[in-house]
Amino acid sequence: MLEQPTAMHVARIRSSHTDRQGRRREYESRLLRRTYREGGKVRHETLANLTRLPDHVVDAVEAALRGDALTAARGAPGAVTIARSLPHGHVAAVHAMARKLGLPALLGPAGRHRDLALALIISRVAHPGSKLSALAWWPDTTLGPDLRIDDAATDEVYAAMDWLQARQDAIESRLARRHLAPQANPQRMALFDLSSSWLEGTHCPPGERGYSRDGKKGKVQIEYGLLTDPEGRPVAVRVLGGSTAGPAAFAEIAEVVRNGFGLRKMVMAGDRGMITTARIEALRELDGNYGWITALRSPAIRKLMAGDALQLSLFDEQDLAEITSPDFPGERLICCRNPALAEQRARKREALLAATEKLLAPVIARARAGRLAGEAAIGTAVGKVIGKYKMARHFDVTITGASLAIERRQGQIREEALLDGIYVIRTPVPAETLDTAAAVTAYKSLKHVERDFRHIKSDDLDLRPVFHRLEKRVRGHVLICMLAAYLTWHLRQAWAPLTYTGQDPPPQANPVAPARRSGHADATASRQHHENGRPYRSFGGLLAHLATLTRNQVLFAGAPAAVPVLTEPTPEQRQAFDLISTPIPLTLRK
Repeated sequence: MLEQPTAMHVARIRSSHTDRQGRRREYESRLLRRTYREGGKVRHETLANLTRLPDHVVDAVEAALRGDALTAARGAPGAVTIARSLPHGHVAAVHAMARKLGLPALLGPAGRHRDLALALIISRVAHPGSKLSALAWWPDTTLGPDLRIDDAATDEVYAAMDWLQARQDAIESRLARRHLAPQANPQRMALFDLSSSWLEGTHCPPGERGYSRDGKKGKVQIEYGLLTDPEGRPVAVRVLGGSTAGPAAFAEIAEVVRNGFGLRKMVMAGDRGMITTARIEALRELDGNYGWITALRSPAIRKLMAGDALQLSLFDEQDLAEITSPDFPGERLICCRNPALAEQRARKREALLAATEKLLAPVIARARAGRLAGEAAIGTAVGKVIGKYKMARHFDVTITGASLAIERRQGQIREEALLDGIYVIRTPVPAETLDTAAAVTAYKSLKHVERDFRHIKSDDLDLRPVFHRLEKRVRGHVLICMLAAYLTWHLRQAWAPLTYTGQDPPPQANPVAPARRSGHADATASRQHHENGRPYRSFGGLLAHLATLTRNQVLFAGAPAAVPVLTEPTPEQRQAFDLISTPIPLTLRK
């Protein structure tokens, strides 16, 4: 007897069926399985279905796995051939999570359009790129053959995008019921923020000249607002023109939440540039059922300090205090001071002042040497550099026909420094519903939306730049990225033990203090390896490792067709599937 190389065996499963005429038929399924232990229990994993192979081939496979000597078969040329090998693990894991979340049913009724739309979303997670690159990539993985889209044409892909975009309202309404309805979201809170990306081209209707948050000058922009639940799960997205201001975007999403999703009572959290006085007045008109959480701008904070409503002595023994002001009737004002943030802003201001002075030094030297003369010429030279770091307000500039003097406005700098680290949160939500600490935590939860934007734009999903030319295609592209971000959010949570994603951050007694990492995150950062010596991976690195789990088409001598067989998964690959509570599937279709 030969030593058995692996814990694989052929399982023969017999079943029977009696039809309406009383005829009984016997069936035998023959499955290639791998056996392993997990937590003291024996588990079975199906690697291949051998039912359609001839009996003598199945018998030979079974004998080989038992360790019987098969000298003749083993020596025969071409006894076993690997006809093809396709990457499988990464698309299988993303597809499994999509099924677990009910994403296929969420997209719409079964059919070709849905299969293509689902494949576009999975591709955006596992292999972000253009639609044409996804089209070429599908046949090179098991995603194409298993979803039967490996023969898809370009026009079909664009038609699927249009089909998906037409169903956007229905999809987002179901996500809102799942994550924003009172049963799932007892706080009745939603987060909203705005970002932008550039378009390659000049004639797409949503594209407009506007402020680029990516620092991409000379390109038309689109704005897109992301609505999430309090933990940052994406729920809805809206594409707007590149010149759209934050308040207009907030007004649109508030209308969607109230009338589109039918949520009549909500608390909307947004930044200070988005929830303005005009938007607050509009929210107040909605039967008093819509609250908000935002922060005051610097001029409003200075006004509070000038009127003695906000005094620095409030922070002598604590770093947050709740006050009221006649300028904000019916609202709570929660004043916070973060010493670490104050130090950071002071250091940054000093660095920018010094950098501005460094740019001005050559201009001053030229004026003193007489190489630069005349008020107009000197003023032009100063104007080119003094505003580069937005520090012009902190300098007094004196220009004569032959001289230039620049001096810091120390009084103004000291006055601005008084506000370092201070921010004031405003909300009408009563304290019995949301106490002081919870209000601060809710406002700081906007960091979850900022994290989602990082994942959507660069880290995982590569939304930018946008190459589409039709408005509905741009909206469809952003919707695909949002749904992929929804998938990514859940995958990152599940795979936290394998990646650098922090697990179970410790609760903060003081919501103003900087967030602290969990013990797991500290250990991950210091060791860079698991206790067993395996390295931690990034989210993308884990997907790349899962891609090495391939499905091989094995052709046995004398068999009419190849048999799909999975490679032996690594412990990390097996754990990745265990963390999403899914056995490693042989195929994506059940």
